[in-house]
Amino acid sequence: QVQLVESGGGLVQAGGSLRLSCAASGRTFSSYTMGWFRQAPGKEREFVATISWSGGRTYYADSVKGRFTISRDNAKNTVYLQMNSLKPEDTAVYYCAADRQVVRATMTLADFGSWGQGTQVTVSS
Repeated sequence: QVQLVESGGGLVQAGGSLRLSCAASGRTFSSYTMGWFRQAPGKEREFVATISWSGGRTYYADSVKGRFTISRDNAKNTVYLQMNSLKPEDTAVYYCAADRQVVRATMTLADFGSWGQGTQVTVSS
């Protein structure tokens, strides 16, 4: 398994931007499919975005498509989530996840075996 540490969360006004980072330990980061999920208060954790090991394929939840961008730098063992045009409904704890499964559009929580501790994103109206 790989250890994951998220950073970059914070408080931002609606319409603003944030970039989350997820640093991974280990020498095999480039072999992992990576994902971002989020959990709002009182709600279940939900899929946000995923990226293949090479970065060549990405998939997004409909709610963030066109506003969020997932990317990775395998040389730095880091995956990013650039969040633009933020809305109050984007407020949640954001979690980074990793697994060796082949990336697909319908990734779920059960597909990922390694998780970070989460970082809080709060969007004020």
